Amino acid sequence: MRIGLLGTGPWAERVWAPALAAHPEVEFAGVWGRRPVAATALADAHGTKAYAEVDELVAASDALAFALPPEVQAPLAVRAARAGRHLLLEKPLAADVGQAREVAEAAEQAGVASVVFFTLRFGSANAAWIAEQAERGGWFTARADWLGSVFAPGSESPYLNSPWRREKGALWDVGPHALSVLLPVLGEAVLTGAARGPLDTVHLTFRHEGGASSTAALSLTTPEAGAGVVVELRGEHGVAELPPRVAGEGPVQALGRAVDALLHAVREGQPHACDARFGLRVVELLAEAESRLGELG
Repeated sequence: MRIGLLGTGPWAERVWAPALAAHPEVEFAGVWGRRPVAATALADAHGTKAYAEVDELVAASDALAFALPPEVQAPLAVRAARAGRHLLLEKPLAADVGQAREVAEAAEQAGVASVVFFTLRFGSANAAWIAEQAERGGWFTARADWLGSVFAPGSESPYLNSPWRREKGALWDVGPHALSVLLPVLGEAVLTGAARGPLDTVHLTFRHEGGASSTAALSLTTPEAGAGVVVELRGEHGVAELPPRVAGEGPVQALGRAVDALLHAVREGQPHACDARFGLRVVELLAEAESRLGELG
């Protein structure tokens, strides 16, 4: 499959381009970016072509991969879907519900496959654990804490200067990760509460369709010494905790499995669990939380 990449930022450079270039079933069709010089440099680094126009890259590809801010990704994804191209998307799917719905509907109407890259869902140990816990059932409550330090004092994160992360905060950046685990394990959710913590930190509570409750603590400003990711389930089977990442495995390998998922969805003609429709549901919950937090002032 010929897959073109839209985006040239740190995430594209560190994860998306290497994963596409390394995948044995993918022809890395080219790169487009809002900064032509960066697009040329990234394309040259991976032996592919830089494109000055989005539509030229769309025409040269069977699928498009997106490493763009959500408000930029959504309209370009709609454009690609309407051109009959499959979609490998970044989270969050869009910056608001309307944009997200447009992407999901465009993909469905065009009959193209879509996969949203939630890193936890595509880590090898994580994916197996999530599937196992969903199958077991019987969970009473859960907590998902994603406490990052991207914007903490002294941070040297490569994403420190990300405008959209600064604007949207932890809710929109790491909230999708928490929901990508809670929803498949506990089922559809209703937001029951939202509260502010220090700086950009937020606390959310949910009630799930099977009766279980869950909480999520999200931050990009946690002091580095206190940062970390924990997902814990409690119920009939006792306590289950999300396993650590497999040694030597990172987001590049996880994205490779997301590419596998897109290829499988195309071949089988069946939607993936992390398709644009699931991405829309995540955005709906994030937008509702954002609205409630706005009411708090």
